Amino acid sequence: MMNHEKWLNLNAASQAVRERMDGPWRVLPIEGRFELVYEDEAGARSIRRVVGQELKVGPGKTLLGAVDRDRDAYRGFRADRIRLLVDMATGAVVERNILDWLLKRAIRTAREEARARAARASGAPAADAFKAC
Repeated sequence: MMNHEKWLNLNAASQAVRERMDGPWRVLPIEGRFELVYEDEAGARSIRRVVGQELKVGPGKTLLGAVDRDRDAYRGFRADRIRLLVDMATGAVVERNILDWLLKRAIRTAREEARARAARASGAPAADAFKAC
């Protein structure tokens, strides 16, 4: 298990992700705590408890960039290898169309963060920018 201070630092780093292009990759912020059933290249499945940071959409594949809480490290998870996703905040279980669900979540996160930045820049409160996903 990771210590509390390190966890806070990793969680703060996720707040810094902004929508951007990184070479051929479109990078979108994504927030949330997820439990994944992930299948590796050899076909072995494992359960991963992660905190989402970014969704990287690139040529031929999409990666969920997240902090793997059990391995105490940032990892990239190929969306096509995620067999099941549980949103720990809502309890929603996603068994099909996982890539579509991740894209919708990332786009919503990007919009909320853009609204929050605009509100901070104007000095207005951004109450709706922090609604639960």
